[in-house]
Amino acid sequence: MLEIKNLHVNIDDTPILKGFNLTVNRGEIHAIMGPNGAGKSTLAKVIAGHPSYDITEGDILFDGESILELEPEERSHLGLFMSFQYPVEISGVSNFQFLYHIVKVRSGDSLSEEDFQKQLQKIIKEMHIKEEFLERDVNGGFSGGEKKRNEILQMALLKPKLAILDETDSGLDIDAMRIIAEGVNRQHTQDNALILITHYQRLLDYIKPHYVHIVKEGRIIQTGNHELAQQLEETGYALC
Repeated sequence: MLEIKNLHVNIDDTPILKGFNLTVNRGEIHAIMGPNGAGKSTLAKVIAGHPSYDITEGDILFDGESILELEPEERSHLGLFMSFQYPVEISGVSNFQFLYHIVKVRSGDSLSEEDFQKQLQKIIKEMHIKEEFLERDVNGGFSGGEKKRNEILQMALLKPKLAILDETDSGLDIDAMRIIAEGVNRQHTQDNALILITHYQRLLDYIKPHYVHIVKEGRIIQTGNHELAQQLEETGYALC
């Protein structure tokens, strides 16, 4: 589904990714771990199409086609989704209207508010989200856990082919992490794929990856299974 080939990325003439390679197939969950500044979040933003990064070499293929020239919204329509480390607030737009319109656009403008409301009710119940949550501005005054839960709600509604979760576990308590992990696990199938970017092994206790990749200085230096993440919890990144 996703193939990253020898990707080199700069920002403000500073190299961040230095020959990054990764292949993600349908049905797979990949965890990307590494120290601060290793390039993990840069990778997520570049896949999503953030305009601040300069790709100097390499390619990103999604379903066999290069996406380097596509705008972020075009990548989204292909089935890419990114959950942000720091979700932004959007004043003046209710969460319900935001969610309704993004799903309506994806479904071809044929979705009524009534039908969407039925679809939404099932998901917010599963994710322990209160009704009043939908009438507030998008992420307006939300706690860190509420913002992250809202991101996974968007993911559940959009049903992406490939979801990239950038440090979704950051700042979450155990209960919030469990609820979010359950939401992610419910959506994972053999037809889609998931990339988890995280510093810590604890999220991987709830969402079991098929592969764990250690990133250092802009490239993958080691790949293993879930046991690799457990080793990192004991030794840290210094020995990598």
